[in-house]
Amino acid sequence: MPHLNRRHLLATLTLASLPGVGLAAKQRPAPAGVWPRALAVPGGVARLSLGPAAQRPRVQVRQGDADVPVLVVGDAIEWTAVLGIPLAAPTGDAHVTVLPTAAEGQARQVHYTVAPKRYAEQQLTVSPRTVDLSPQDQARYERERDHQARVMATWSEPAGGALPSLHMRQPTPGRRSSSFGLRRVFNGQARNPHSGMDIAAPTGTPIVAPLPGTVIDTGDYFFNGGTVWLDHGHGVLTMYCHLSSIDVQVGDTLSAGDAFCKVGATGRVTGPHLHWGVMLNRTMVDPALFMD
Repeated sequence: MPHLNRRHLLATLTLASLPGVGLAAKQRPAPAGVWPRALAVPGGVARLSLGPAAQRPRVQVRQGDADVPVLVVGDAIEWTAVLGIPLAAPTGDAHVTVLPTAAEGQARQVHYTVAPKRYAEQQLTVSPRTVDLSPQDQARYERERDHQARVMATWSEPAGGALPSLHMRQPTPGRRSSSFGLRRVFNGQARNPHSGMDIAAPTGTPIVAPLPGTVIDTGDYFFNGGTVWLDHGHGVLTMYCHLSSIDVQVGDTLSAGDAFCKVGATGRVTGPHLHWGVMLNRTMVDPALFMD
């Protein structure tokens, strides 16, 4: 990006804040120590400059037939929308909507570009009952899917309204056994891309919270096995699956580094590991963007 002097920068920010003006957002790599890193591809994260404002802007993105709130970080000098991009997102132009305020009486759009990314494919052999579902298992899956959709819609305001740093630690030691975004084929049948990071570790290995958070769901689910969801505020959620034990209950609060569950091999798996998911604006994104 070319160097901008102060006058040019202020002019750009002023124009971007005018009602009804939709400019392409400045997508810059986050400075050192700012997380998550920007990677505007399907399954990645866009960091969109919103300019200065006295109050935190309210931003939303259209997903299907719903308008979903978007995380906004920064201060009155410079606000940034931190947006999760769905794995199924088409490449090319996209936008978020900045909602009107008392000082700006009209919504405006901020545009960005989704670049292509090719993910690998993985062939897996699992129990046939976890691929060709019986009517009973199909009914169970649909109940659990609807329940988890409600969990994923969680939006909370942390105490004081501020998020901690989104720099996350790996929640359990071990080798990352498969990559986010893998196109997975179970018993010869293609399924949705892998929406988390798998970390291979022995059953019983402790798992710790990568950030402060609140437990918003626990359960034993058909595909995910033993599962815990944590809410970190402003639509930032993390998910932990295939657990052998769960040592918390809904409503518990955790500090970063607190152990709360253990690695297992429950649900649809080929061996013990942690499936770890990170969600922004109801969208699973690559956890590696939050880590060193």
